[in-house]
Amino acid sequence: MGIGLLMRAAVFLDRDGVLNLPVIREGKPYPPASVEELEIVPEAPEALAALREAGFVLIMVTNQPDVARGRKDREVVEAINGRLRDELGLDAVYVCYHDDVDDCACRKPKSGMMTEAARTLDLDLSSSFMVGDRWRDIEAGHAARCRTVFIDYGYAEALTVAPDKTVRSLKDALTWILSVSSF
Repeated sequence: MGIGLLMRAAVFLDRDGVLNLPVIREGKPYPPASVEELEIVPEAPEALAALREAGFVLIMVTNQPDVARGRKDREVVEAINGRLRDELGLDAVYVCYHDDVDDCACRKPKSGMMTEAARTLDLDLSSSFMVGDRWRDIEAGHAARCRTVFIDYGYAEALTVAPDKTVRSLKDALTWILSVSSF
């Protein structure tokens, strides 16, 4: 990275609950079991198109611990991610396949996926945003020094840190991001 090179801002987006509809069991969100079960959030294509037009790099960052737990094949997760990438025009996809016991740097609430994306794609994290629907997303955004947007679906779990903005939908997140972005 040379002096004078302009770094870009990104919008990091969680997968399940932000880009696709989760399966809710006992008040908690779970990922779809297959590509056939995948339902993209209806407002996602339009919201992401507006963010792209505003100049943001669009990056999905997702924890998929069911692979480490032996509950899901990696190929299924990659097929779901591929469909989301293709249909939503994502610039990059970062996935953590580990579980908490692995203590890796990439699993949210750690910021490893975001900092790796920043290094690889020349991103300015302080001008970037993390959009998520779980406490892990907001903590990861804080750890990466991004502004955070929490989509509150009323899940049966609490936030551990305060987001910069709480909204009710991806469309509301887009509206706020565009209103506070500096470019």
